[in-house]
Parts: sequence; C-alpha cells; structure tokens
Amino acid sequence: MDAQGAKDTYDRGASAPPAGGAQGAPDGVSEPLPGPRTGVAALSPRYQIGVALALAVVAVAVCVHLGMVFLHVAPSNTVTKQHGKAIDEWIYPEFEQNWKLFAPNPLQQNIAVQVRAEIRTGDGSIRTTGWYDLSAQDGRAIDGNLLPSHTQQNELRRAWDFYTATHDGNNRPSGLRGALSETYLRRIVVLRLDRADAAGPGGVVEQVQIRSRTTSVRPPEWSEERISLKPVYRVLPWWSVPHDKAGGGVR
Repeated sequence: MDAQGAKDTYDRGASAPPAGGAQGAPDGVSEPLPGPRTGVAALSPRYQIGVALALAVVAVAVCVHLGMVFLHVAPSNTVTKQHGKAIDEWIYPEFEQNWKLFAPNPLQQNIAVQVRAEIRTGDGSIRTTGWYDLSAQDGRAIDGNLLPSHTQQNELRRAWDFYTATHDGNNRPSGLRGALSETYLRRIVVLRLDRADAAGPGGVVEQVQIRSRTTSVRPPEWSEERISLKPVYRVLPWWSVPHDKAGGGVR
C-alpha cells in the first residue's frame, strides 16, 4: 500500500464512530432505550382527555363543597343572606356543622355538674350525702391521659347540655325530649354514685339532686374587662330513684 492509501485508510478509521455505541459516547457504553410509558401517559389520547375531564370535575366539586362549608360557618354576610337556602340544602343533613367560624362570643364559663343523694341506710334511717363534683372527677381522669375515653370527655357534659336544651329556666320540660333528658341524666348520676359507693354497706339511694356550678373564666391580666367570679348555681329538684335502679343497677 502506498503512502496515499495508508493515509486514506487512517482518515476513514479516525472519523468512524466507535463500535457498539453512538457517536460521542464512551467506548463500550450505549445510550439507554426509552422505556414503556406508564400511568396516564400510557393511555390513548382519547382516554387521556377523559381522565383530564374527570379530574377537572372532581376539583370543581371539591372547591364548591369547601366554599359551601365556609359560607355555612362564616358570619352572616351578603352572600349567605341571598343564597342561604341553597347553602342549607347543600349542607344539611350530611355535612352539618355545629360550630361557627370567628365566633363572636366564645365560651367564657366553666360549668361543673354536681350531685348529692338521699340514702336509706341498713337500719332504716335517712341521711343526705355531700355534693359529688362529677365534672371534677372527669377532669382528673382526663388530665395527663393520652387516650381519654369518650365517656370521660363527653358523657356528662352532653347529658347536661341535653337537659338544659329541653327545659326552661324553671326546670319545666318541653315535650317528650325533656322527660327523656331527665331519665338519661338520672341514670348517669346514679351509676356514678354507685361507683363511688355513696350508699355505703346496706344502703340504698332513694333520691338524687343535681346542680350546676357556673363560674366565669378569669380574663387575662392585660384585659380591662371586669367580671364577677362568684359562682352561680342552678339547682334541680329532687328526683326519686326507682328501687330496681337504686343500688346502681343502671347499666
């Protein structure tokens, strides 16, 4: 081979791409092939459009629902006054809320439910116990408890709220729900008295009396608000306890 032929052969070899790879890639390394498409990208264009429309509908529904809930719990405004019926039809009954946003008068009182009992002792005499602070007992059971029970947190409080909502200021019931609330509240306090062994050996609970003790929450030191911290009591009449329930047989 003459000198010119050797030069041509050298030039062709120098300009040829490395074997087994793309031009410019390191020796022995090939560029990865594109993998198969997954997820929505693997669908045909027609189905991709359908998925996009479905997601858009869900997003709109979520936005509408959040807007309705916000208007329901927000203070009265122009929108709620004009479209209040539509908002209520959307919310009730599935999405009912029992709280208000930006409440103008948050709870500023502590309400404790207390009970005492009239006991017929084993010798036939009658004695009256002191007041048992049932709310304080629940508070001690909850304090420091990472997993307090629903009973400790809500049973007594909801029973008292049920009673006050179905009775007037003179403790007169309003309808059948008033009588039901009395029975429910009495069952709870009789069971609590039995757990505390209020009747003692051989004793039987004849009657119970319930009262609430309401005290205002002390305002912060920087506040100029002046309120009375004197407790206010609401005392209910004595309720007789059926003989089959008097020994704590309420379950």
